Formats: sequence, C-alpha cells, structure tokens
Amino acid sequence: MKYTSGTCGRIFYLHIEHGEDPIQTMNAFVREHEIKAGIIHFIGAVKNAKLVTGPEVDHLPPIPHSESVVLAHELIGTGFIRTGDDGPAIHLHISAGRRDQVLTGCLRGEAKAFILVEVMIIECQGMNIPMIYNKDTKLMLPAPK
Repeated sequence: MKYTSGTCGRIFYLHIEHGEDPIQTMNAFVREHEIKAGIIHFIGAVKNAKLVTGPEVDHLPPIPHSESVVLAHELIGTGFIRTGDDGPAIHLHISAGRRDQVLTGCLRGEAKAFILVEVMIIECQGMNIPMIYNKDTKLMLPAPK
C-alpha cells in the first residue's frame, strides 16, 4: 500500500447546465483554479456519453469495453483530481440509469448534461499524486508520494 496525506482546502459547487459537457467543464474549472488534488462528487442527468465498463477479458494489459449512454440517464458520480503530465487531471466514475437499465463505469470522452449536473469539488492541500506509467497494465496509474 502507498499513501499520502493532506488537509481540506477550498470547496466549490458547480452548476453545469443543460447541453454543457460536464467532463470538459470540470476539467477546465480544475485547471483554472489550479486544484492539484481533490475529490469530485456529482449528481444529475447526462446523455450522449461514453463509459468504459470494464475490460473485455480479465487479463493485463486490459482491453477496455465501452458502452454508450445515448438517451438521458440519471447519474451519480465520483472522481479524483490528480497531477497529470500537463497539469491537473480528473478521473471520473459514474452509475447512470434509465428505467430498469443501469450502467456503471469510467466516464470518458464527451457527454452532455441533461437539465442539470451538480458538482461538489473538495480540494486536498499538501498532496502530490502523480500519474506514472505502469508497464503491466500499460496505463498511467496514480503513485502517491
């Protein structure tokens, strides 16, 4: 196990409106406010999104399996803000449901807010969580210092 510690810093509430891209909006906000580490929680509805819902098969390196969320789905999500190669980077996971259909996965690419996505960002100060290339997974993974 690896770990780092810090303290809570600023807390932000974002109101992402209908048609806005929540991924792009959160990324831009985190960069603009120079949030180097933190937690993101969000609720609302989203459509036209892509989720990575796990690997195609259970071996390394993984081949991602993707699903599309075309119609509006209710969502609850969480994520982390870490240090990327070119500044702060976010990693988001969501559960999205419509009627009796539910998908859970890593939110990537583009998406569109449907009516509203509410976001709470809690900044963690004094933490450094860089992303390091892992040769087994062929992914950039967090390596807390």
